[in-house]
Amino acid sequence: MKTSVKKCLFPAAGYGTRFLPATKAIPKEMLPILTKPLLQYGVEEARSAGIDTMAIVTGRGKRAIEDHFDRSYELEHQIDGTSKEALMFEIRDIVKNCTISYTRQVEMKGLGHAILTGETLIGDEPFAVILADDLCDNAENEPVLSQMVKLYAQYQCSIVAVEEVPTKDTNKYGIVAGEFITPDIMRVQNMVEKPEPQDAPSNLAIIGRYILTPDIFDIIRDVKPGKGGEIQITDALLEQAKQGRVIAYKFKGKRFDCGSVDGFVEATNYFYAKSNA
Repeated sequence: MKTSVKKCLFPAAGYGTRFLPATKAIPKEMLPILTKPLLQYGVEEARSAGIDTMAIVTGRGKRAIEDHFDRSYELEHQIDGTSKEALMFEIRDIVKNCTISYTRQVEMKGLGHAILTGETLIGDEPFAVILADDLCDNAENEPVLSQMVKLYAQYQCSIVAVEEVPTKDTNKYGIVAGEFITPDIMRVQNMVEKPEPQDAPSNLAIIGRYILTPDIFDIIRDVKPGKGGEIQITDALLEQAKQGRVIAYKFKGKRFDCGSVDGFVEATNYFYAKSNA
């Protein structure tokens, strides 16, 4: 097994129902914050962590993702030599320097199932996972995934990014508890998927950044489906945590829940203000 993280998995097969009717024909991962799709922000974050192989789990109606991460000869011809050409530099750079591969999740059976679907693209090596609708920014520090890759080099185990949330909101997240090794790093001992506030072991919530060791695939295969027939990655991670092989990291940076309209608007306002600072 490799000891460095060189691949990043992007689960992108969800329906994005909270953004209907916009997401009837447009993948939610392609919704833009200013002029850049959410998924491109995620790919750029992975690249900043030294990752150049992107594995994207898609579904029906997601062709726009593949078209975005590809050459557009007609468009490039039209803007060649104009001031608009500079607007394409970032995506051209990604297309030129990254390997991007796709597989389809035929049924929506939870995040654990989406990650298992990506096994064919990952193989037997540690890998990152970015959920594009959790948009993270670091005004002064290195991006969240870069921070986590450095931690993986030290601990060589699965890592989840966490942040404190209001107790009333624990039923929206996977919640972790355990023993802090440092003020920002916890050895996870317990994980609960979307507990009610009175049942939550803490208020530390997992957000959409993971580094996973490849044995997670075999563990997911043995996880029993939960509510709604979904296979949760939290249940698989709990099996690793029981062996002391999961770290929770209180990351440095700001995170926006762009899977909600409120978070999407907040992120748009934040990045607009930042672009005009």
